[in-house]
Amino acid sequence: MRVFIAGVMQGSRSDHRVNDQGYRQEIARILRENLGDVEIVDPWVLHPESEAYGTELARETFMGMIALASQVDLLVAYVPEASMGTAIEMWEAHHAGVQVLTISPMAENWVVKLLSSRILPSVETFRSFVTNGGLASMKSLQ
Repeated sequence: MRVFIAGVMQGSRSDHRVNDQGYRQEIARILRENLGDVEIVDPWVLHPESEAYGTELARETFMGMIALASQVDLLVAYVPEASMGTAIEMWEAHHAGVQVLTISPMAENWVVKLLSSRILPSVETFRSFVTNGGLASMKSLQ
């Protein structure tokens, strides 16, 4: 199974800094522990210095990650706050028929509600869902 980890990087920041990306390692660890043969596609791992990219490299990277989001079996989106980039990745995955599992307390946000195959409120709930075989209940992952 190939899983894309989407999630907030800059959120509503107005500077070039990036929010803590530790959630990505935790999500990947949970998936590896429970799925065995899983390929993780993580934009932060692929581009750890992306906040320093110039405009052209940033554009190329952004467009490439959006394309990758539609070429996986599952997209796990971590959105504890609004994230424009994650919303676009979610849209591309949804549009391509990829299951979108969203970790977010914003269940009534239209992007979250309408593009997600499943919404879980926290990483802890995600861990429990995956550990208890919940991914098998998602239609295209069976």
